Amino acid sequence: MNQPSRLSIFEAFGIELEYMVVDRETLDVRPIADRVLQSAAGRPTSDFECGPTAWSNELALHVLELKGAHPTADLMSLSTSLQQGVARLQAALASHDAILMPSGMHPWMDPTTETQLWPHQCAEIYNAYHAIFDCFTHGWANVQSVHLNLPFANDYEFARLHAAVRLLLPILPALAASSPIVQRQFGPWRDMRMQKVREHCRRVPFLTGDMIPEPIYDEATYRHEIFGGLQAAIAPHDSAGVFDANFLNARGAIARFDRGSVEIRVMDVQEHPAVDIAICVAAIAALKTLVAERCQPLKSQQQVATSTLSSLLDRVSADVESTVIDDADYLRQFGVVDRSVTAGELWRHLIDVGAEHELLIGDVKNELRVILREGCLATRIARAIGDDMRQERLSEVYRSLSDCLTAGRAFTTG
Repeated sequence: MNQPSRLSIFEAFGIELEYMVVDRETLDVRPIADRVLQSAAGRPTSDFECGPTAWSNELALHVLELKGAHPTADLMSLSTSLQQGVARLQAALASHDAILMPSGMHPWMDPTTETQLWPHQCAEIYNAYHAIFDCFTHGWANVQSVHLNLPFANDYEFARLHAAVRLLLPILPALAASSPIVQRQFGPWRDMRMQKVREHCRRVPFLTGDMIPEPIYDEATYRHEIFGGLQAAIAPHDSAGVFDANFLNARGAIARFDRGSVEIRVMDVQEHPAVDIAICVAAIAALKTLVAERCQPLKSQQQVATSTLSSLLDRVSADVESTVIDDADYLRQFGVVDRSVTAGELWRHLIDVGAEHELLIGDVKNELRVILREGCLATRIARAIGDDMRQERLSEVYRSLSDCLTAGRAFTTG
C-alpha cells in the first residue's frame, strides 16, 4: 500500500551502474566480485557502503554494481561521487590484477564457458533462474545496464509517471546504446544488450512481456494483472516458491510499490559515470515535460498502444540515433509537428526543451553534446573498430573505454 513517507514524483532519484570486472592484461572477464566485496568490507557480503556510494553483487561473479547509497536530488554531486566510487573500486581491484570495463556487453566473452553465478547470499534464487532459463547465456550473464529509479507517492503520481515512462522508453537506446558487438561480431542491432534481454526469458515470456509495460495506472490493477500474472507464469517452474514478483518482472520499466518507484532498465552503461548521469538527466527532463502535459494531455499519453511502443523500441535499439520515426501521434506527445524525424533529431528537440530546466546545464550539456555530435557510444565503438575485428583491435578499443572510465573522459572518434 502507499505510505505517506514516500518521496514524491521527481523529488529525488536513484541511479545504479553495472560494470564488468576484467583482467588487467587480457581484458577477459574475472569472476572475483565476491572476493572484492569481502576485502572491502572485511567480511563476506553482497553489499558494501562506501561513503555516498555503495557496491553490490549481481547474478554473475564478474559484475559489480556501483550506485548512490541513498536517493538524491543532487545529481551533479552524485556524478562526482560515482566517479570517486569508480576510483575506489579500481584501487580495490588492483590487488587482484583486475580493472573495471564499461559498455553494455563484453565483446568477446563466451558465457557458456566463462559464466560463474554468485554462490553466496540469494544463491538459491540465481540457481533457480539458471535451472529454468540457463543463465550461461548473454541475456543473463553479459548485460551491463543503468537503472534509473523515479519515485511516486500515490496512484495519482504513479499514473502520470508510468504513462510518461512508457512513451520515453523506446527512444532511450538512441542515447544510451553501447553494446554493438557479441563474441567478436557486430550484431544486427547497435544495442545488442536489448536484443539479448528480449530473448532471455523466452521459456516464460510473460516475465518480459513486450518490454514496454502495459498501460496500467493504479497499484491495485498492477498487482492483480502484472504481479498476479508473473506468479502464475512462474508457478509451474517454482515448486519451492523462491521467486518474488518484484524480481520476476523483467520489463523495460518496472513498478516497485514496495519502495514507491518506477525503475527504468533499458539503458546500457556508458564510458564514465558523468555520461550516465547526463543521459538520466535528459530522460528526467523529458519525463517532466510529459508529466506536466505541456504537449498532450494525460489521456492521450495513456492511449498509445504497447505494440506501437514495443515496435519502436526494437527499431531504435537496432538503428539508434538514425532511426526514422514517422508516427505523427507519437511525435505529438513530445510537441513535434514534423511528419518525420530521426531519433537523434527528436532527442535534440527534447534536450532543447529540457534546457529550460535547471538540470540541463553545464557539464550535463557537454556530455550530451558528444552523443549528439558523434552518436551514441555503440555508434562510436563501431566507428572506431570499422572492419577490423582482430583481437588486437578489439582489445585496443575496449582498453581505451576502460581508460575513459578511470579518467572520467568521453570516448570520441571525431
